[in-house]
Amino acid sequence: MFSSTAFDYINVLDKAADASWLRENTLANNLANASTPDYKRYDVDFQSLLEMELTDSKYNRSLNSKIHDIHLDHLTATAQMDMAKENYSYRADGNNVDIHTENVELASEQIRYSALTDSITQEFTRMRTAMGR
Repeated sequence: MFSSTAFDYINVLDKAADASWLRENTLANNLANASTPDYKRYDVDFQSLLEMELTDSKYNRSLNSKIHDIHLDHLTATAQMDMAKENYSYRADGNNVDIHTENVELASEQIRYSALTDSITQEFTRMRTAMGR
């Protein structure tokens, strides 16, 4: 059986892009509910979860080996469940969405998503070039 790790990096980028897309949708939902009384903002913290998995002390190998050992589907599922509801509110109606903060976070996430999809495209271009196509 032929085994290759050629797509490991692309798979990591793909899961990161999925998580970024999930966060974009969550932030957009917060903005859509900015005037809903008692609505509490949600967020997805996939980045911290991925960093924690990559720096876990049980891994003493290179970054590539660490990425190969990570259960990416588990990370994405955990990120979906880890949509922490912020309980504070500084508004009289109980809503805690700050439109300015949400817009900045959304713009930042859109840039991250764009960078991830560009990286995926570049990896496929490199592979196509290496195959002589």
